[in-house]
Amino acid sequence: MFLFSLVLSALRDRMDGDALQFRKQSIHYRNSQEGILLQRSTERLDIDLLVLPDANLILIASVIEPLRGANRISGSELYRWRLLTPDGAPVLTTSDIAVPAQGAFKATTEDTPLFVLASYNWRRSATPALKMQLSQAARYRTVIAGIESGTWLLAEASLLDGLPATVHWEDYEDFALAYPEVRAVKDRFVIDGKRLTTSGSLPTVDLMLEVIRQRQGYSLALEVSRLFRYEQPSFHADEPLSAASAGLRMHDPRVTQAVRLMEEHIEQPLVLARLARRVGISARHLQDLFQQSIGAPPHVHYLALRLNAARRKVIETTASFADIAAATGFNSASAFARSYRASFSESPSETRRRLRRRITSSEMLG
Repeated sequence: MFLFSLVLSALRDRMDGDALQFRKQSIHYRNSQEGILLQRSTERLDIDLLVLPDANLILIASVIEPLRGANRISGSELYRWRLLTPDGAPVLTTSDIAVPAQGAFKATTEDTPLFVLASYNWRRSATPALKMQLSQAARYRTVIAGIESGTWLLAEASLLDGLPATVHWEDYEDFALAYPEVRAVKDRFVIDGKRLTTSGSLPTVDLMLEVIRQRQGYSLALEVSRLFRYEQPSFHADEPLSAASAGLRMHDPRVTQAVRLMEEHIEQPLVLARLARRVGISARHLQDLFQQSIGAPPHVHYLALRLNAARRKVIETTASFADIAAATGFNSASAFARSYRASFSESPSETRRRLRRRITSSEMLG
């Protein structure tokens, strides 16, 4: 995990040099009913990853690790992934580490979402056969995503014609000239119906967190981001990272201070007006700052922090639900249970029973 954060920091330094070229509104988003990735669901989602030679390890991890984290934190298999390569053989990454494949990519009638991952030397893989396979797969796949240089592959296969798409900022001008039929944009990631594109490894983490947020809610997405101490690379870097702000970096130190106060007052939550007074601004101003910094109002973030703290107690302790409710600022066990179910799609007792069954099954298999 520490290595993962170090690599993220290195990538962040690389991107900061051109950060001003990205718009303040750094996400292009147009939802679609066809977008299975963005539908609220507790069902397992299978994803195929087509990994091309000379992909970065961090790019692969940027897709897989948030999903793995979601599985771990939820205690259920919300996501399953399969690594494919053009010929089924392991691919050598830019780190000279070979990534094994679970099969060869073929154009079938499968509707599983397909992510095409590429970093360097993507043209070597853009054979007529692969482009034809991608075109055929697009007839059936619910979603096809171009991850970093994977965007070029989708454009080569004419799968982005007439659509907005993003690429790494270093490639933007060349991409825009090469594919005038594609609406190149300087965004971190783009969601447009059945097509997704990302502009690099960190924006891919952004995308995966957005997928988790849409499918399982803000609380789980927040907890996954905090699992990796993930910070938005487009935010300022002059505040020290604390447990309170481990999952995100704030635009404004007053938001950081407010989040720290939230963390310190889980058992007895502060009302918005008092929280704002402690920070030294009005409640309306604090709401605006939260929306600008993390894309959610204070009460949503505060509730997510309390529910995540409660969920950890449900999973890791044998405390009664009444005691857990009191320890996380809920007026009653019933109010806690309602909020818990609304956020996690199951009751606290169902979480405990499900995890107890998993532990018992593992012990029996062992």
